[in-house]
Amino acid sequence: MKITDNVYIVPEVRANAYLLVDSDGITLIDAGLPGNQKRILGYVAAIGKSPSDLKRIILTHGDLDHVGSLHPLHTATRARTYASQIEAQAMASGKPSRVINVRMPLIRRLVRLLMKQKPFQVDEILTDGQVLPILGGLLVVDTAGHTPGHISLFAPAASILFCGDSMVTDDNGIHGSRPALTWDQTKAAEAVRRQAALGARILCSGHGPVVMDAAGKYPI
Repeated sequence: MKITDNVYIVPEVRANAYLLVDSDGITLIDAGLPGNQKRILGYVAAIGKSPSDLKRIILTHGDLDHVGSLHPLHTATRARTYASQIEAQAMASGKPSRVINVRMPLIRRLVRLLMKQKPFQVDEILTDGQVLPILGGLLVVDTAGHTPGHISLFAPAASILFCGDSMVTDDNGIHGSRPALTWDQTKAAEAVRRQAALGARILCSGHGPVVMDAAGKYPI
C-alpha cells in the first residue's frame, strides 16, 4: 500500500515492513517474521522493481518479528544491512537484546524459544543523529526503551517517522511501547517524548495502522 510518494507498507507482513524508494534503489525498514521474505519481495515486484533494487535493510531492533526474514532477504538481494550497536551485537549472537518481562514462567520460556534466531552480522552500525541519504535525509533517532538499542528513523522532508516498536498504533490512536515487552519503561516514555517533539505528520509504527495525521496525537 502506498503511504506517500516513494513510501510503501508491505501488506500482510508482521511486524510492519516499509519500502522507501529513491533514485539509487530501495530501502527496507524491518524484515518481518521468518517466511515473510516472499511477501516483501513480491511487493517489490508489484511496484515495478526487482530484488537487486533493494539496496539497504535497516533494522529498528533485533526482535524476531523485525529480523526474522533478514537472512533470506540478504541472500536474495545482497542489500547492505544496518542496526544500532547494541541490537547488532544481539543479532550476531542470535539472542534478543533484553530479557522479556513476562511473569508466568511457562509463557516466559515459550517467548524466549520463539525469540531465538539464526545469528546475523550487520554491515554498518547506526548512531544517534546520523543522517542517511534516503528520502532527502533520514535521521537516526536513539529511542531506547522497548529494547536497549532501539532506533527510529525520521524523514523531515516528508514528515514521516518510522518508530518501530517504540510506539504502537491501533484504532484508538498512538500508544507507548507495550509494557510486557519493554526493557526500560522510563526510557520508553522518554523515547516517546523525544519523538513527539519531532512533530512528524505521518507515523509508521511496527505494529498497527499508519497514522496519517499524527502531529499532536503522541501519548506524552
